[in-house]
This record gives sequence, structure tokens and C-alpha cells, in this order.
Amino acid sequence: MKYLLLFVVLMAGVSPLLCAQSFNNFPVTTQKPPLHGKHWMAITGKPLAATAGAMIFSQGGNAVDASCAMLAATCTMWDVLSWGGETQALIYNPKTKKVIAINAMGVAPTGATAEFFKGKGMSYPPEFGPLAATTPGTAGGLMTMLAEYGTMSLKEVLAPAMQLADGYPIEAQTANSIERGKAEIKKWPYSTKVFLPHLGQKREAPDAGEIFVQKDLLATLQKLVDAEQQALKKGRNRREAIYAAYDRFYKGDIAKEIARSTQEQGGLITEQDLANWKVKIEEPLMTTYKGIEVYKMQQWTQGPAMLQTLNILENFDLKSMGYNSTRYIHTLYQAMNLAFADRDFYYGDPAFAPEEPMKGLLSKEYAKERAKSINMEMNDAKAGPGDPYPFEGKKNPYLDVLGKWGASQSSLNKNVTDVNEQFMEAFTAGTTSVEAADKEGWVVSITPSGGWVPACIAGTTGVGLSQRMQSFVLDAKENPFNVVEPGKRPRVTLTPSMALKNGKPFLSFAKQAGDEQDQLLLQFFLNMVEFDMTVQESTEAPSFKTLQMYGSFGNHERSIGGLTLNNAMPPWVRKDLSRMGYKITYQERTSGPINAIYFDWEHGSFWGGSSNHGEDYGIGW
Repeated sequence: MKYLLLFVVLMAGVSPLLCAQSFNNFPVTTQKPPLHGKHWMAITGKPLAATAGAMIFSQGGNAVDASCAMLAATCTMWDVLSWGGETQALIYNPKTKKVIAINAMGVAPTGATAEFFKGKGMSYPPEFGPLAATTPGTAGGLMTMLAEYGTMSLKEVLAPAMQLADGYPIEAQTANSIERGKAEIKKWPYSTKVFLPHLGQKREAPDAGEIFVQKDLLATLQKLVDAEQQALKKGRNRREAIYAAYDRFYKGDIAKEIARSTQEQGGLITEQDLANWKVKIEEPLMTTYKGIEVYKMQQWTQGPAMLQTLNILENFDLKSMGYNSTRYIHTLYQAMNLAFADRDFYYGDPAFAPEEPMKGLLSKEYAKERAKSINMEMNDAKAGPGDPYPFEGKKNPYLDVLGKWGASQSSLNKNVTDVNEQFMEAFTAGTTSVEAADKEGWVVSITPSGGWVPACIAGTTGVGLSQRMQSFVLDAKENPFNVVEPGKRPRVTLTPSMALKNGKPFLSFAKQAGDEQDQLLLQFFLNMVEFDMTVQESTEAPSFKTLQMYGSFGNHERSIGGLTLNNAMPPWVRKDLSRMGYKITYQERTSGPINAIYFDWEHGSFWGGSSNHGEDYGIGW
């Protein structure tokens, strides 16, 4: 592969610029071929779901319509999410030439306080079950995107998902996940009914290729379509009719059954919680890296951590270090540790006090100060949050907590010495991504999640509830901005990405896997910008992972100096990094799955990329 040849020569000390020039005409091979398209591009976590997007495009829909169809399909196929999960999206609007953000994250329900969970002997809200559930967000996010920026009806866009709910051949990945999680599934009667069609047999989950039927979910989707169609018959326009379906989900009979069944199973969600919840259309956050505008969701996601890291890295000549050299890996690792420490302490729902110091955190001046603190010879095991308040002309109200943060964390959280399978599973908890673009200029990047197997299903709705409450903390000593409160959104890992260059879309990119997301998206971006890789090469290129930030799931653990390298990393780099204080583990594939679209303005076409593991892929035309 081009990038592997580049890697070898860089390790030998040859200029990366010379490498790029040398290999310009070298025949490039990747494990997956790049996607090409002139009219549209549709990429997501399941091949059948990508087909749903292609079906909508073929019917004349735009990228928003197709994205909604892919989102609906992935929810129905339980691609690490369900209809009761949460959705985060960035949309480039070619009419306004601006990027907007869709915040469809659910909120903590009535009664969800730190005292409530502490009273149950918990250090964090639970990982599974109805007490882990925020209010459903994905259904509302989908309908809001479609109503505001799409062109088609809800009936048209939901048609592929409804066909899947009526029965589709389930793939091995999901079927085996159900079988592994069946002990948890059996705690919830409605989940047992849906997921375990062979109850009492040796294998109780569906077999791979078996037709998996979800009649309750199909009935719920039909109710949404019926509400829309009835509104259209009454003379309402397309947008108003979609919002009639929205109201049925959050204020009608669907909401009543979600609230009733959640409480029946021990959860807290009320009808009023559902009625009060609203999708927010927000301004995204943005920084520039060498003139390229990079957009992320606001600080209720981890997205700004990537922006902070880019600001820090602008102070270094990354290209001269060489791709995946010891110095390159160390510099990125240290910069990410600083940004993620800020994430762990300062990020939270901006709708709740206290106000997060985002102006300071994203300032170039603050980044310069953080860059100066990097020890270029050893890993900094004590890397912690900085003080961004002076960079927005304020005094930090949490200096006393900040000064004790490292010490207090050791008693509040576990510092893992053995990076085992359980730790990595929590660190990389599931997500999917949806990427779409069309010839009219609409671009969509979505990172939806929540309600993954083993989900607690809400009664006869067929809707799997979110597990996102676990991303809250219960103690302000960990993060005064992210303590659970009713009506509050947790600080989530979900983080779609978009970049503009010269005022035009340059990249749309996202990935699954919990706390890994922004650090691997960062490396993907740098692969293209600094090392001249194609979009498919960038998605497959060997990357590395820091495990030093606190995880957002389970016990919120971390591994100080924890570093996951690709198996292809040469022995001299391994030796150097070990000497610098890193505790190294290895994986065969480390890059994703990343899904991305590159906009080739010179030739007027799209390039699609998808990592070389997992089921993610797409279709272009």
C-alpha cells in the first residue's frame, strides 16, 4: 500500500515530501477499494443500511433524506443502536454555505439525581437497564432533520426500515452479540420476547441468516407514518405532517407506552419528560488547522477535544517527524492527553450552569501554553486539566478542585494496570456512523448510538432504550460540569466531523467506538492533510490509541501510559516508546471503522472511504 511504503521510508529518515513525490504514480492497493461517485455517496455501518440510502437517492431524495433512511435502517438492525438511542449530526447546507448541528441527545429523566444513584450504592449510573436510559432522541432527531432539510415524506424515508422490521436476514455480528448478551436480556421481559426467539434451546438468539422479525417496532413505525398521512389529508404541508408524527412519538400513545413500560421495569422516564424534550438545532464549534475549517458538536460531546488537539499540534512540524515515527506518536499522544484531560474536567451540557469555558479552551493562545508543557522525552503520567479561564479574561472558580484533581481521581476512579478485554470493551463501547453527500451540495455526518444490545426494550413499542446515563458523573470533584440532573444531557463520546477548505466541503467523517473516536478521527485527518494519503488509505492506515483519558462508560477507568499500537509497528519504535514510559498493547487493525467522504473539486466527484474491518461500507453513484 502507498501509505505502508511511505511508512517504511519515513522510518528510514527520508523526507515525507520526497516520499509523496516518489509514489505519486505508484499503483495503490488497499484492502477495500475506494468508493467513487459523481451524483451521490452513502456510507454507514451496515451494507443493507447503505442500500437503504441508495434506494432513497435513486428515488430523487437528497443527502438528508438518504441519511435519515440509513439512520432508520441501522436503528432497526440494532447496529449498536436502536430507536430509543441518541443522534448527533452535522449538516452542510449549500444554500446558506454553513454547517449546522443537530442535537438529538436525550436527557436525564425526572428523579435522576446524584443522590438517587448514590443511595443505591452506585459510583455511576448503571451500564444497562431502564435506569441507564436517557429520554429517546434518535426518533426526534431523524424527524427534525427530515422536516427541516429533507425533501421527502416520512413514509418514503421509513419504507426501507419498515421492510427490515417486517423481517430481514440477521447478520452474524448482531446475532452473536444477542447470544453473548442473553443473560442481561433475560432481565427484561419485552427484550426477551424480541431478541430470543429460541428461548430454552442451547442457542436462544437468532442464527446468522435467520429472518429476524420485529412486529412491535413495525407497528410503532406504522403509527408514525399514519400520523403523517392523516396530517397531510387535513391539508398540512410536508414539514408540518412530519412534526405531527414527532408529536405522536413524544406526546401521544407511543410516549405513554414508553413511559409506562420503562417505569414498570424500574426506570424513571415519565410522560412529561418525553413531552418536554426537544431537538436543538445549534451552532457547531470550529477551529482552523492550516487554513482548513474543522467543525465539531458543542461541549456536551467530546468533539471539541479534537479541535483543542489540532490547536496544540499546530505548534509542531508534524510532517518533518515522519508518519508514525516515535516522535510523531509521542507528540500526538501527549497533545491528546492534555485535550482529553480538559474534556474530562470541563465539558458538559451548556444549557446548565456552570458555563463551560469553551472560548478559553479553544483559543490558540491557550493551545500554545499547553504545547509548551509537553515533555518531549517521556510520557507525562500526571497530565491534567489546564486553566483556560485567563484566556477569556476570567478567574477559574474551580481552582481548589483543579489543584486536587489528580489526587481525588485516584480514589474516585480505578487506574487500570492490566488492560484487559473488559476494559477495552468499555473503552470502545458501540456506535455507528452515517455519511452522505449529493450533487446539490448537501453533506451529512451523523454519529448515532444508544439502545445497543443487550438493550431494555420499552414495552410493546419495540424501541430499545438508551444506556447513555452512565456517561454522567455523581461527584463534582470529577467534573463539576457533568454531574447528573433531571433534564440534563450527559457529556457523550459521540462526535461527527466535517471540514471545509476554501469555503467548500473538504471532508465529512465519523467513526464508531466510544472514547476512541476523536483520537482516531484526528489521525485520519492528519493522514490526509499532512501525509497526502487518499481517503481510503487514511481509513486503513495503522493508527494508535491513548488509554490515559478516563473512559466514559462503566467504571470510568483509565490506563496511565496505556498505548495501543498496530501490529505493523516496527520493533525500534516499540522499544523507544517503551523506554519513554508507555505500556503497550497491540491490535491487528487500529483505525476504525472510520467512514468518510472526500470532495474532489478538481474533478467534480466524491471519494468514499471505509476502514478495513467491521461491516461498515457504502455505495456511490
